[in-house]
Amino acid sequence: MAMAAGDIEALIKAAFPDAEVEIQDLAGDGDHYAATIVSTAFTGKSRVQQHQMVYAALKGKMGGELHALALTTSAK
Repeated sequence: MAMAAGDIEALIKAAFPDAEVEIQDLAGDGDHYAATIVSTAFTGKSRVQQHQMVYAALKGKMGGELHALALTTSAK
């Protein structure tokens, strides 16, 4: 079951309202995406913590509806 890029963006924006989010479908199959996310919420957090925050925002969809997501995160 594929997931739309807009759905991924909506989940991320719900968790990080100030975020600048860019989603790219890498394979055109709705299963492999790259996301670039810039948010003040990431300030003072390690890269691993930032990625964990994004995975938490996706509410368990990783590994199910969403097969692969390459993340690039940074603080504003």
